[in-house]
Amino acid sequence: MAKITFSNSNNEFYQSLKAAVDNYFTERKIKKTGDWRLFSKTIILVGSAISIYLLLMMTDMNWALALSLCGLMGFILASIGFSVMHDANHGSYSTRPKLNDLLGLSANAMGASSFFWKQKHNIIHHTYTNVDGIDDDIAKSPIIRQCESQKWVPAHKIQHLYLLPVYSLSSIFWIFVMDFTKYFTRKIYTTDAWKMSAKNHLIFWTTKALYIVFYIVLPVMVWGFLPWVAGFLALNVVMGLTLSLVFQLAHVVENTEFEHIALDETKHIETAWAEYQLRTTANFAMGNKVISWFVGGLNYQIEHHLFPRVSHVHYPAISKIVMEKCAEYNFPYNKYDTMSEALASHFRVMKALGKQSEVVLQQVKAA
Repeated sequence: MAKITFSNSNNEFYQSLKAAVDNYFTERKIKKTGDWRLFSKTIILVGSAISIYLLLMMTDMNWALALSLCGLMGFILASIGFSVMHDANHGSYSTRPKLNDLLGLSANAMGASSFFWKQKHNIIHHTYTNVDGIDDDIAKSPIIRQCESQKWVPAHKIQHLYLLPVYSLSSIFWIFVMDFTKYFTRKIYTTDAWKMSAKNHLIFWTTKALYIVFYIVLPVMVWGFLPWVAGFLALNVVMGLTLSLVFQLAHVVENTEFEHIALDETKHIETAWAEYQLRTTANFAMGNKVISWFVGGLNYQIEHHLFPRVSHVHYPAISKIVMEKCAEYNFPYNKYDTMSEALASHFRVMKALGKQSEVVLQQVKAA
C-alpha cells in the first residue's frame, strides 16, 4: 500500500493556530460541537424532507409540481448531508458519541453507507487530500481527469461539456455501485477498508434494503413505474449536482495543489500536514450566509480541514483567526469571493486538464 509522510517536525504554524482557536472557545466558554443553530437546522431540514416525502406519497398533484418537489427534496437531502451527516460522522455535531452515531446514519437514509464514508472521508481524504493514488475523491477515472498526473484519454477533451451530466448521476452511482464495490472488495480505492463487525454488516444491508423500499418499491406502488423513474431521476440529479459541485469547489480549482503516489510507493512531502491542507484546499462565498447555511459551512473548507472536530457553525468566526495566522506565517489562504467565481475556476481547471495530452504532461514534467 502507498505511504505518505509529512514534515511535521516544523509545526509551529499549526501549534500557534490551534492555541489561538482553543483560546477562542475557552474565552467564550462555548463547546466546539454544535449548538442551537445546528439543532434548529436539523429540525428544519429533516422535517422538510419527511414532509415532502409524505406529500408526494399521499397527495394527488400534477406532474410538474411533483417533479419540482422531487428536485427540492434532492436539494434538501444534500443539505442534510452537508449539515447533519457531515458534522455527526466527524464527531462534531454533539459531545455525545451515540447521538453522533445515530445522526451519522442519515447517510444511510440517503442510500449511502456511513461506515465506508467515515473511512473514505474522515481518514483518507482528510489525511491525504488531493493525493492522486490514495484520495478516493479524485480517484482515477476514464470519464473525468481531475489532476495532471492522471492518464489523459481523448474523451477528456470535452469533459468540461459533460461534467454536469456526470455529476448529476453521481449519487446514483455512489448508492448502487461505489458502496457495493467497497463492501465486496474490502477496499476504498487503494486502501484496505476497516474490518466490518456483525453490526456493521447488519446496518449496511438493512439500510440498503430500506432505501429500496422507501425510494423505489413504495413510490412505484403509489405512482407507477414511469412516474417513479422521472421523480427518482429528478431527486438524484439535483442531489448529485449539489453534492458534487460543493465538494469539487473545495479542492479542484485554480491554485489548489496535487500530489501523486504510485501503488506501494513511499513518498515524503516537504511540508507539515497543516500547511499541506492549506495548499490543497479552497474556500468560497464566505460572506454569503444563505450558501453557508445550506452547504453546512463547507464553503469554509480550509477551516474544516484544519479543525474537522469543530462544528461548522463556528467556522465563520474561527476563519478570521486562520486568515490572521496564514498572513503571519506567509502561508496561502485560497478563497473565492463568490460561488460563481469558484464554479468558473473549477470549469477552467477541468477544461485545461481535458486539453493536456500525455505528451504535454511529459514536457511539463521535464521542464
